[in-house]
Amino acid sequence: MCAGFVLPLWRVDLVAPQYPEGLGMLIRVNTVVGVKEQDLNSINNLNHYIGMKRIEPDSIPELRYMPAILGVLVVSALGVAAIGKRGVLYAWSVVLAAVLGAGLYDYWKWGYAYGHELDAETAIIKIEGMTYQPPLIGSKQLLNFTATSWPASGGWALVIATVLVGVAIWHSARRASPTAHAG
Repeated sequence: MCAGFVLPLWRVDLVAPQYPEGLGMLIRVNTVVGVKEQDLNSINNLNHYIGMKRIEPDSIPELRYMPAILGVLVVSALGVAAIGKRGVLYAWSVVLAAVLGAGLYDYWKWGYAYGHELDAETAIIKIEGMTYQPPLIGSKQLLNFTATSWPASGGWALVIATVLVGVAIWHSARRASPTAHAG
């Protein structure tokens, strides 16, 4: 899970005929940056045309407290391992699942707000009924852009850590089962 502090958690890519090399954003535990140096600025300039507010990392409160949440998960995971009790592992895994689920929901909600709460007065391009929410996971066509959203390397590290927690639970439950010791 420590990889989440140094590797990007999520990646959003935008590809269109006028941007064949694509534009991209990396969401880190404490900021949002462009995949390439000017990508975030270019995305913000394009978003202006449809009335979408700018993506300003300093105005996203989650980016201020996500490092603390990840830190608590890491430290508590070490504590759970040191304690070595099955019940503590089970309880912590529920907390982990809740935190990861809340994080995904919050990211979806953030994308929903950016894609739906448009400023119609400043928008240069107005298409009745069109919204611009990027996909949570996968690809989606947004006008002439294909938007793709997936976990980045730090996000995949968290997925692997979660799978390993599942393996630990399975192994712990198997060791505790009376049939596991028979024969």
